[in-house]
Amino acid sequence: MADQNSPRGFGAAARVTALAASVMDLHVRIALQEVDREKRRLISGGLFLAIGGTAMFLALLAGEASLLLWIQAQWDLDWMRALLSLAVANLVLAGISLRIGGQVLKGPFLPQTLEGLMKTVRAVIGRV
Repeated sequence: MADQNSPRGFGAAARVTALAASVMDLHVRIALQEVDREKRRLISGGLFLAIGGTAMFLALLAGEASLLLWIQAQWDLDWMRALLSLAVANLVLAGISLRIGGQVLKGPFLPQTLEGLMKTVRAVIGRV
């Protein structure tokens, strides 16, 4: 009697295994579809961010040029002095921003975060 139950037990195990494999195949197919959608989303999002960043940069340049013209006309300065005063204002703003940014980023980081940052820095400077 035990011999008759063994093949049936193996048959049931084979069916369960086949069912689990089928479920895993379905899961893998769905995951691949999700990855494909995410890839398209990330690429299009990156493209729009690049377009927006370029437009923002051009607007910043136009704003700087307008501010330079305003400084030159308002304070009756020559071009060199107006440009110098704008550069000083930009340096002061940059210094304040860097100081605040440094304070915000100061603090403990998780090991995974530090590892990710180090990998990114190495990739950017070319040392992999």
